[in-house]
Amino acid sequence: MNKEEIIRQLGLVEHVEGGYFAETYRSNINVDTKRTGKDRSILTSIYYMLTSDRSIDHFHRNQSDILHYFQGGSAITYFVLSPSGELSKTKLGLNFNQGETGQLLVPGGYWKAAVLEQGEFGLLGESVAPGFDYRDMDLATADYFQTAFPDLFPELSPYIK
Repeated sequence: MNKEEIIRQLGLVEHVEGGYFAETYRSNINVDTKRTGKDRSILTSIYYMLTSDRSIDHFHRNQSDILHYFQGGSAITYFVLSPSGELSKTKLGLNFNQGETGQLLVPGGYWKAAVLEQGEFGLLGESVAPGFDYRDMDLATADYFQTAFPDLFPELSPYIK
């Protein structure tokens, strides 16, 4: 299948971070959270896809833990930045002999970005606990990153919207 067929089959729409997504599950069990109170689902899940024409998932931070599962296409490289400024890079894919991994945990409060460096698409699944809520997401700004992470800013600036 090509990217257009997958977008159509899965009902994907453009995401504010970049790429495409479709929510596939939202628990009807709610939990208390510090930021938004009792109205948060305990778990949500989505399909997320980067494509050759929407190849960057721009830096953002969520309050919840997010598990990313590689599901098909070309590998996707993740940049994960801890609150203290430690940067790690992980390539999600199924070529384990070349250091790729099939899943990645990004803890709540960490900044993350991703890029599809080659190929037509990379398809992921994501599970978020407590469940995803736009009120818990912060998009990075160049001003913030330049002040908070000045040594890393030149490397990370292409991934800031």
